Amino acid sequence: MKLLTFLAIAVLTPAAIAQHQTFTVNPDASEVKMTLKTTHEIVNGTFHVQSGSIAFDRSTAMMSGSIDVLAGSGKTGNDSRDKKMNKDILQVEQHAKVSFEPKSYTGVIAPSGYSTIQITGIFTLLGIPHEIALPVLVDLEGAAATVKAHFVVPYVQWGLKNPSFLIWKADNDVTIDLFLTGQLSK
Repeated sequence: MKLLTFLAIAVLTPAAIAQHQTFTVNPDASEVKMTLKTTHEIVNGTFHVQSGSIAFDRSTAMMSGSIDVLAGSGKTGNDSRDKKMNKDILQVEQHAKVSFEPKSYTGVIAPSGYSTIQITGIFTLLGIPHEIALPVLVDLEGAAATVKAHFVVPYVQWGLKNPSFLIWKADNDVTIDLFLTGQLSK
């Protein structure tokens, strides 16, 4: 009986351990792109990912951790627009970062290759948390991992100022394209 118990533990423990993994983001190889439609142009910009680590468990579909983006790192190719965005819209002096904290996911994360899942978590903007569900494409190749997400943030509904003025009108939603690359560990 002791031998049977030992064998069961020896066989099942590695499988249970393999269910829990951590994705650590490489900030230098990751980015956030934004697109804002206006009456006169489409404004594209990028933001710098400061840090990120997401722990997940395939047996429970639970997640934890955070992806942090420097709010003041946004670049749209127009310095005066960026200055206004930082000061009046994102209020970077009071809110230096934008973050996403994943809580759970639906779908199956394959051991390798592509998987499409939906991650539910808390998106914090101007220090105010908002629950959001993000469609995510995950690619796992050995210890290397990439995560891509395309989603819309209703920034005006979430309390940010719309930058419209005179005849230049901006949409109330901004499209976000998230690209994260990093490493998996157990």
